[in-house]
Amino acid sequence: MSKPTGPTNPVLIKLIEDIREKGYKEKIPFLIDIAKKLEVSRRIKHEVNLTKLERICKENETIIVPGKVLSTGRLKKPLNVAAASFSMSAVEKINKAGGKAMSIRELIEINPKGTNVRIVI
Repeated sequence: MSKPTGPTNPVLIKLIEDIREKGYKEKIPFLIDIAKKLEVSRRIKHEVNLTKLERICKENETIIVPGKVLSTGRLKKPLNVAAASFSMSAVEKINKAGGKAMSIRELIEINPKGTNVRIVI
């Protein structure tokens, strides 16, 4: 029987610890939920393509992806996307559409309570 594992990347582990600590300290359920979604096993990590973002998101919406954003598809509307990681071409396509690609840590500094932020998995 294999033992459950979480992320092994030390930067991601530190991010999860910081988010969880801030979430419990300031009683922000949004941050606690993000921390739980980030610490899943590598085998079930969330990967979201730009096609899905184009299909389900509204223009100028702020999105958080607790995983990786991949560049498959086209993005025609500006979106603010925060994620644990991005493919380089996904960042280019998001910026080209007039949006902004940022880290989860940046989004939490700007909007710690997660108001008007949608979690996409």
